[in-house]
Amino acid sequence: MYICPDDFSGKSVLVTGHTGFKGSWLVLWLNELGAKVSGYALNPETTPNHFDCSRIKELLVNDYREDIRNKEMLRRVVSEVKPDFIFHLAAQPLVLDSYKKPYETFEINVLGTANLLDVIHELNLQVVVVVVTSDKCYLNDGSGRAFVETDSLGGHDPYSASKASTEILVESYRSSFFSSEENGVSLASVRAGNVMGGGDWCQNRIVPDCMRAFSNNEPVNLRSPGSTRPWQHVLEPLSGYLLLASRMSVSSKIYNTAWNFGPNESNEKSVEDLTKALSEN
Repeated sequence: MYICPDDFSGKSVLVTGHTGFKGSWLVLWLNELGAKVSGYALNPETTPNHFDCSRIKELLVNDYREDIRNKEMLRRVVSEVKPDFIFHLAAQPLVLDSYKKPYETFEINVLGTANLLDVIHELNLQVVVVVVTSDKCYLNDGSGRAFVETDSLGGHDPYSASKASTEILVESYRSSFFSSEENGVSLASVRAGNVMGGGDWCQNRIVPDCMRAFSNNEPVNLRSPGSTRPWQHVLEPLSGYLLLASRMSVSSKIYNTAWNFGPNESNEKSVEDLTKALSEN
């Protein structure tokens, strides 16, 4: 998979959620591609965290520590940055936290995205927008098969429901405001999950939980050891997001839809198998 540096070199890129796990890795990659990156997010949620450990702040043209729910601030930032590309990753990313803070989860994930898309619409921008949701946005029918982009959206827990709602929101803005050839906005959503890699210290994620347990010489508590997941390294979905954005910048409307990013089914492993592999290394 080849991502042409010329597509991003010298371009203004806004990454929301840049202090998070995936967002900070994305900033690193965009910097290598020569982009002028600005970030919009709250402070990192964990200590330590990848953003601080990798000194991401030094790579940024602008580092805005603001809430995605603050539409007026978001409008000001987008007006200042004048982005050629926007990667929207700012979100409440944890399923278990959504049970503790359901309203906040919907407010951040759905209303936050609405704020961004409405600002883009109101400012009449010429921009490529990639909205990152989740593979949890699908209605789980219990079949165990891999979902495809045309499957029904849904979600029983607040996190999954918020991601399904975000997908519906994105499609609404795309169809209502960004569909004509004369409009300069290219808008796609991307769905991935079970992402792991260095710099992830979040609670209730299998790899960080294992690392903490191993470091403290404690047993690992597996909630669903037999469950199979499409595990993928953080750079795998990010490569897809970047490739998609580069294609969107050339053909503004062809790629304006939802996209899944994940490994082949033959590479999927159970929670137990992944834990054993981690313990052996």
